[in-house]
Amino acid sequence: MPIRAVIWDIDDTLFDYDSADREAALGHLEAEGCLAAYASPEAAFTHWRDVMERVFGRFLAREITFAEHRRERVRTILAVARPGLRLTGEEADQWYARYELRYEAAWRIFPDVLPALDALTPGYRHGILSNSGLRDQERKLRAFGIHDRFEAVLCADELGLSKPAPEAFHAACEALGVRPDEAAYVGDRPDTDALAATTAGLTGIWLDRCGAVPAPTGIPRISTLAQLPRTLLGEPV
Repeated sequence: MPIRAVIWDIDDTLFDYDSADREAALGHLEAEGCLAAYASPEAAFTHWRDVMERVFGRFLAREITFAEHRRERVRTILAVARPGLRLTGEEADQWYARYELRYEAAWRIFPDVLPALDALTPGYRHGILSNSGLRDQERKLRAFGIHDRFEAVLCADELGLSKPAPEAFHAACEALGVRPDEAAYVGDRPDTDALAATTAGLTGIWLDRCGAVPAPTGIPRISTLAQLPRTLLGEPV
């Protein structure tokens, strides 16, 4: 069946999350007197990202709420960087909020996003499926001026489902009024994005901006969103 809808990931697909997080995390750790606890800035950011991935996994497993995952991230970081510091829940929220100010100041949309959306409008319907929180993701879309480009924005905290569950992809298709075989999903992860979407019956497309590793068998891979219109038509890029 021809593809009628494109469902998008946000972080590191539309939004340069990695760069913003690195800039904000290192600036915040330094301002909070935590950076000196690490052998190097790279070691500090590696720990920051490892903690995020581990604790965010608990949120995706529905063990903790999105707000609780933030507090746990703060306390886990400080257990190493400032081992004598004990924060209440409110203090942890304030500590994270100071990081978030730096993070938001570093927000950038990838330069190929607007041209791709323009090229695919009005030929396709557009939606979002993200494993993050709805409030945060909608703020990003509005900050970039693209929120109204998407008919539906589905996020794990409100949906109660997260990628790679097929039901999460099916919910996004239902929100757009299309069958899975009429939808493509575009994301930066080969496993939880492209392969999971394909398993759910969509056309999964891996946006590999770094050229890191071979794509899973049968999964289209693009290195820039400029290649997406041809890929949706089944043409080689």
